[in-house]
Parts: sequence; C-alpha cells; structure tokens
Amino acid sequence: MRIISGQFKGKKIQEPKDKLTRPLKDLTKESIFNILNHSNLLNLDLKKSNVLDLFSGVGSFGLECISRGALSVTFFENYPNVVKILKSNILNVNAQKKVSLYENNLFAENSLGKLKSKFEIIFIDPPFRERKIYDLLTKICKLKLLKKNGVLVIHRHKKENDQFPETFKIIKEKNYGISKIIFLVIV
Repeated sequence: MRIISGQFKGKKIQEPKDKLTRPLKDLTKESIFNILNHSNLLNLDLKKSNVLDLFSGVGSFGLECISRGALSVTFFENYPNVVKILKSNILNVNAQKKVSLYENNLFAENSLGKLKSKFEIIFIDPPFRERKIYDLLTKICKLKLLKKNGVLVIHRHKKENDQFPETFKIIKEKNYGISKIIFLVIV
C-alpha cells in the first residue's frame, strides 16, 4: 500500500500483520479521490478541507488527504496494534502538525463530542460487520460535525444494506469488488 498522489506520492504505508484490519485498497482510494475532486455533484475543494477519518486503521485515507493538500485530518482509531502503525505512518510522512489522533471507541459516550472543528469531508471505514452506522450518523448530525457543503463517504461491504438518517441523501454509490463506496450529503 502506498500514497497515490500529491506531496508524499509513492511513500509506502505500513500495514498490519493480522487480519483484523482491512486496509483501503489503492484502486478504491483512487476512485474516491476522483469523485471528490471531479464530481459535479459536490462543491468541494480538498485543499480547503478539514477531514475526519473514522475507523482510521493505518491512516491510508487521511494521509492521502494530507498528501493532496488537505488543511488537517483528525483520526479516530482504538485498536492498539493498528494505532502503533498509524502513528508510525504519520511520522513517516512528517504530517504530525496537520493531524490529530483520538484513540477512542467511537460509540463511547461523548467520544465525538470532544471535537472542536467542523469538517468538509468525513470518511467512515468501519469493520464490515459493524451494525451501528445509523447511530453514528445520527451522532454526527446531532453534533453538526459535517459542514453545510460537506460530504460523508462510507466504505462498506457491497451486500450491506445500511439505513441512513433522513437528514442524509445518497448522491453516489459505487461498487468495487466486495466493497462499495457511498457518498452522502446533508439535505
């Protein structure tokens, strides 16, 4: 796995040795950035964006955002073996000044309430078996974490049929092998 484009293009990203984490594949990541940068459905400038990366894993998405010029990335990851790798990957690209890392369970009381910023992009890449997506999106809405013209991107198994709060509208959905990417905006 590597950073595809931008300032850190070609830098390798360390991956976990266990199978409990499912890193975002380069092809899927590239497709997400093509949509973020070129879709007429979005009014977004990555270089003026603050990004929230939930279930960050080794940081593949967030570090790609930094490499492509995002203002900042806030990572949330609570699996200790992966947090070590995420910290190492942040150091490897010297991105410490542009990132914040929370080692919290997203579903714990007030975990997202600590955030002081609002975000143009929220990326959610939970384990495929995670069932509390609706609750998480409800919390994001309640805390008003997504800015008005922002986009929420979810990476899920293609057979998953999640329900979303009515405050969100799907603007694009695309399948990649066993996974799918869903782009949501606030209505």
